This record gives sequence, structure tokens and C-alpha cells, in this order.
Amino acid sequence: MVRTPNPVRQMEKRPNPLLWHGVFALLLLLAGYAIYQAVQAVNYTWRWERIPQYIVYQDEQKSMAEFDGTVVADQGTLWLQDDLDPTHRQKVAAQGALVAEGDTVFRGDAIDSRKAWTAGPIALGVWVTVKLSFCAGILAILLGTLAGLARLSPNPALRNLSITYVEIIRGTPLLVQIFIVYFFIGTVLNLDRFTAGVAALAVFTGAYVAEIVRAGVSSIHKGQMEAGRSLGMTSAQTMRYVILPQAFKRVLPPLAGQFINLIKDSSLVSVISITDLTKAGREVVSSTFSPFEVWFTVALLYLVLTGTLSFLVRRLEVKYAKSN
Repeated sequence: MVRTPNPVRQMEKRPNPLLWHGVFALLLLLAGYAIYQAVQAVNYTWRWERIPQYIVYQDEQKSMAEFDGTVVADQGTLWLQDDLDPTHRQKVAAQGALVAEGDTVFRGDAIDSRKAWTAGPIALGVWVTVKLSFCAGILAILLGTLAGLARLSPNPALRNLSITYVEIIRGTPLLVQIFIVYFFIGTVLNLDRFTAGVAALAVFTGAYVAEIVRAGVSSIHKGQMEAGRSLGMTSAQTMRYVILPQAFKRVLPPLAGQFINLIKDSSLVSVISITDLTKAGREVVSSTFSPFEVWFTVALLYLVLTGTLSFLVRRLEVKYAKSN
């Protein structure tokens, strides 16, 4: 006699989502309380008001006179008129004007002043980190894809070259590679700091991308290559139009994890004086003497960058899942 599952009993076995959400919230509260107690133990005074000005602030920007002249009014607008050429004029901003009609102004004098939002060192550090990670990521995809395909090549020279590259790069620390690229290769090729940092990160990440690509291509059934060849396509065409598109869907999650690591690993380029987010954080700490606030802010910004990348990758996964 075959017993059919009881749907009522199955529903009873399902965990209560509200209960476990409550457990999660409780754990967060306990973690927050533990952090609070740790801060109380060291008797630290929080000064969060010091941080915003290092992210974005209002800077006073002045316009300088481009020539010697006299301030004139024309239909309610102030102009700096060139003494030598009356047709040559420079407009004075209506708000924040530092001169009045009839004033004599010399070249280089301030004629108006206005406040504008300006990125602080932390915001500039975020931009450098994004630019560094993006450039290194693009190069790592190209290098890793070529190295991964070379590992699957029937040519022993290409295969051994790829294996050597992957094993050497994965077997040495990234920090050491950055020093070698900057102080040795960079000196020989006259590379600037940013280029050397991008090259070191791209070579390091490319080795891991190569293994991801190799595993993804190897997971595609060999019959796919045979089917492409039977349709008259070359091996390269079959790899490009049949194998790689399928492999890309499978390697998307590990690639995303690798590029998230790339964003975090980019903090190491601060050792060669690239002012990324980490180095900007150190400089702000030396100015504010507020290490906890600064490093919590830096950690949050890294979390925003990696979280944004994770969200975009999940969207891609959903898109490709629907296409299947």
C-alpha cells in the first residue's frame, strides 16, 4: 500500500518566516549591543559630524579677471570691460559679485565668488577605486579568457604557458606582485602608478578568471563542439557562437565573486601611493583623529560598491534564466 503525503502535515513542517525574521532581528540587536559595549569599554567619543565634509562639501569658487578693465553695467548685468578693447567683456555673476560698477580691476583679481558642491577626499577615493577596478576587470576578462582557452588548447606550448602563468600568479601574494610590477616592470617600461596598479590587479585577477573560464567551458558537453563542426563551422566559430555563450551563463556567479574580490583587493594599491578609498581613509584619519568613524564609513562604501555589483549580477542571472 502506497502512502500519499499528507499536505496538512507538510504545511506544519514549514518554518514560520516571522519567527526566523525575529531571530535575525534579535541577532542584529545583539551585535549592535556588543559593539556599543565595546565602545563604552574603550571610552571612545564618537564624532560623526567630522566625516561629511570629507565626502562632499561646499567650496568657495572665485572667478578671476582675465584682463585689466573697468566694471560696467548693461541692462542690469555687470561686465568687466577691457580698457584696450571695449568690445571684449567678461561677465560678472549676479550673485556673489565682489566688484561694483565703476571699479577698476586688474588681471587676476577676483570679480565674483560662489559656493559649489565639491567632492571630498573620500568621494575622490571612491571614484579612483571604481575606475581602477573597472579597468583591471576589463583587462582581467580578456587575459583570463585567453588563458582559460589556452589551457584547453591541444597545442602543448599554449597549454603549458597558461598553466605556468596561472600557477605562478595564484602562488604568490598580490602585494608582492604589485611591488614587482611597480618597482621593476614599471621602472623599465616607465609606467605611472595608476597603470602599474591596473596591470598588477588585472594579471592577478586574470589567473583566477582563467580557471573559471576553463571550468565553465569544460562543463559544456563535447557533443556541442561536434554539433557545431557538423554544421560546417570551424572550431573557433563553434567556441565563439556555441560554447562560450553557454559557458558564460554558468560562470557568471563565480565571475561576480571574483570581481567583488577585485574591488576589495584594489585597496592594496595604496602601498604605491595611489589615492584610492583606503588611502583616502588613512589620510582622513590622520586629519580628524577619528579612526572608528572613518573606517566604518570606508567599510560601508566598499559594501555599497560590492553590493551594487552583486545586484547587477543577480539581474543578469534572472535575465539569462528567462532566456533559457
